[in-house]
Amino acid sequence: MSGPDSSQRILDHVRRLGEEHPPIALASVDREVHAPRRVAERYGHVIDYLARVELEVDRNVLELLVLLPDVSEVDRMFYADVWQPQEIQHGLILDRLQQDLGRPATEPHLEVSFTIKAMGALAHFSAIQDIARLLYYLTGASTERQAVLAYNVLHDGMTELGEPAIAETIIAPIRRQEPGHFAFYRMSATELVRSGALRPWQMYLARMLREKSYNLVGTNGRDEYRAQMGGVVTALGFDTDLERYAREVGRIEAQLLWAGAQGMEFPPYVLRALRESIDLYRERGFAAA
Repeated sequence: MSGPDSSQRILDHVRRLGEEHPPIALASVDREVHAPRRVAERYGHVIDYLARVELEVDRNVLELLVLLPDVSEVDRMFYADVWQPQEIQHGLILDRLQQDLGRPATEPHLEVSFTIKAMGALAHFSAIQDIARLLYYLTGASTERQAVLAYNVLHDGMTELGEPAIAETIIAPIRRQEPGHFAFYRMSATELVRSGALRPWQMYLARMLREKSYNLVGTNGRDEYRAQMGGVVTALGFDTDLERYAREVGRIEAQLLWAGAQGMEFPPYVLRALRESIDLYRERGFAAA
């Protein structure tokens, strides 16, 4: 269902996120680590990857300003008042953790890509901006789902390693905030598609662009990051059932973007991206990158 009621639900959701989930204060974190070397060996490169992705939120906001010059007030409220302040704290906290583990500080990539700039040149056309908005929502949903799954495994892993401070004062608070982000993107994409605002040619172009440009979280189309993501997927155990993982990550866009493809549980390009990342990891290793 779409219309005024669903639009109001999205606005209410964003306001609730801002009120109920303030950014996590660094001072709230218990930095006790019992076995830093053991944690670093098992999850150090995963923490580094997640820290980088979270700290790249400032570049993500710049990309949004390029792609959505006429951004709606609800979208602006979400990324400026909720998402960016929360995510930057996630990144700072995870980066502090990996330094506590004896690892170097992360190096976020903050340059807006040429592809984004090129698409931004067309964004002043409202029909193109509507397509960009849908792709933004779908990318956000995919990204946040990957984050939720990663933090779930990390929480269990830290508990198994006997690191309650990491599990309960770092990972648990972060993972509590990610589902609200996912819900925003899911609700917004659903509203946009089911409202009928996008014409058939716009949906067709959105499908083609999504298929050609899909990237796993944090890879930014770069092979070194894709190899690292393959290492993250492997370290977290998702490589043992890639189709199940692809289904979790790609379900929303299968339902909305590819609704006419009966029986599609996830778009093939999601599984392809996962396999390519794992292959690159096995070929290069995490640090080759």
